Amino acid sequence: MTPRRLLRIAAVLSFLFFLGHTAGMPWTPSTGGHTDLVVGGMKSFTFDVFGSTRSYWDFYQGFGLIQSVLQLLGAVVLWLVAGLAADAPARARPFVLAFLVANVAQLVLVVRFFFLPPLVLSVAVTLVLGLAAWTLRPHNAPTGS
Repeated sequence: MTPRRLLRIAAVLSFLFFLGHTAGMPWTPSTGGHTDLVVGGMKSFTFDVFGSTRSYWDFYQGFGLIQSVLQLLGAVVLWLVAGLAADAPARARPFVLAFLVANVAQLVLVVRFFFLPPLVLSVAVTLVLGLAAWTLRPHNAPTGS
């Protein structure tokens, strides 16, 4: 499989990750009971941050939305890098390696803090990026005697 195709697959998987994450907003696992108590506490406790009044809920929501934006950006950049990989593989390789390292780190965090759907997508994106990096590796030219 070509690096371009692998990176396009990674871009689509990343876009699906973005969609799933965003659709999960407000990112609370359940409603009622203890969840309402925790969310209520997050919303009710406000504090001053550099002249702005914010709550833990504001940070929770804001960071979740920032994550969605970054996932969308990652999908778009992977799609663009796929085109670069077809025309200039050596120039695309550092980008793919950077995405691979970031996705390995993300996978570790997902294993530690989250659950099955993001785990499946994280594993899939990381594997596809690993394959793309492998196909973009420099080939040693044969040495002559």
